[in-house]
Amino acid sequence: MQVAQFFDKALLAKYNTSGPRYTSYPTALEFNTEFEQADFAKAVSQSPNRDLSLYIHIPFCHSLCYYCGCNKIVTRRRDKAEDYLLYLAKEVADRAKYFGDHNVTQVHLGGGTPSFLTKEQLTTLVNLLKQNFNFAEQLEMSIEVDPREIELDITDHLANLGFNRMSIGVQDVDEVVQIAINRTQSTRFIQQLVERAKSVGFNSINLDLIYGLPHQNQETFSRTLAAVESMNVDRISLFSYAHLPSRFAAQRKLKDEWLPDAKKKFSLMRFAIETLCAQGFDFIGMDHFAKPTDELAIAQKNGTLHRNFQGYTTQENCDLLGLGVSSISAIGNSFSQNNKELKGYYKAVDQQGHAIEKGRMLTTDDVIRGQVIKALMCNMKVDKTAIAKQFDIDFDQYFADDLVSLSAFIDDGLVTVTPSEIIVAAKARLLIRNICMTFDAYMKQHINQQRFSRVI
Repeated sequence: MQVAQFFDKALLAKYNTSGPRYTSYPTALEFNTEFEQADFAKAVSQSPNRDLSLYIHIPFCHSLCYYCGCNKIVTRRRDKAEDYLLYLAKEVADRAKYFGDHNVTQVHLGGGTPSFLTKEQLTTLVNLLKQNFNFAEQLEMSIEVDPREIELDITDHLANLGFNRMSIGVQDVDEVVQIAINRTQSTRFIQQLVERAKSVGFNSINLDLIYGLPHQNQETFSRTLAAVESMNVDRISLFSYAHLPSRFAAQRKLKDEWLPDAKKKFSLMRFAIETLCAQGFDFIGMDHFAKPTDELAIAQKNGTLHRNFQGYTTQENCDLLGLGVSSISAIGNSFSQNNKELKGYYKAVDQQGHAIEKGRMLTTDDVIRGQVIKALMCNMKVDKTAIAKQFDIDFDQYFADDLVSLSAFIDDGLVTVTPSEIIVAAKARLLIRNICMTFDAYMKQHINQQRFSRVI
């Protein structure tokens, strides 16, 4: 892979605006409170899919990482998790009745910090899911892990429960950076955790890294990347730190002068991408890397990679049911989201059995545009002929205005349009969100654009 082609400074500066990450289309900002339980039930009944992915949000964390913008509750009280599991049980019982003829092929625990749960609580949760849903024999079970506040043998327990994928939050191994973000942890322990997970049967391990954090520079981040290489994991998630202290109070503890400026942050991103690719990773999407033998890399080469609220996936015909506070579901031609506040979630589950607060039934136009955007995000090209056949449309006529809007990208050598395909040049990989925005009917209305992160 010619990594240098991703970093044309003039092009990146020209297109460095704000835009969605397109884990869905329309994005969550287009959800509305008119979406009701009846809409959810209708979406389930009309969905052609019978494979199901479960996402369970565990909102609790032992301590506050100052950079974090996730939906989380910081507490040391284990009894809060006990209460939460009781409400999850109520929600699961209510939701499961809609999926009696579905097979669960994926389970993902996210947060917050799912490893906040004790071994007994994890067992309770997994048993709850197995008792209420039909688990397929071939099952992908993944969990996000904070390497603090856990013991090495947690991997053994997770493996016994059926977990075979793990994502570990590393972010940065430099002590000065860790102190600034209030996340001190042992790199040696993380190494041991990876080794132990492999030894007990985990077949995929991901490490999360962040660039743009306080006090980071190329020298310190090189040590982080070297530590990552020594762990020999399957995937890397490389995220850009978005400093939004007006939205996230904890970020006000990070002084502006501690942060790398735009030029230094760009250099950190470039250095990280070049280093990871040199280490043998394939660059998947915007911020994900996978070894060539990993199923994500293989799927992208085959043109069969997909994307949902959990990120990149290889499973296409699979509905997603979100459980727990703030979680998002994608069922058939619908999206829905649970109440984002814990008290509101509890109240909703008590009163109605579920916690859906808002959502959206997709129009035909939403579905068509969503397919185009997903193809661009995942596979860097669109098969116009296949889209036209699938939806019985004349592609060029349907997207006449959008294709005109691609002219700037075409002139800059970023996109090629043929009678049968739209092909994104490799050098446009970092600008794929901009290209997707061309097909976003809501972005054209300039609604909520300021709510999105910068693309670079």
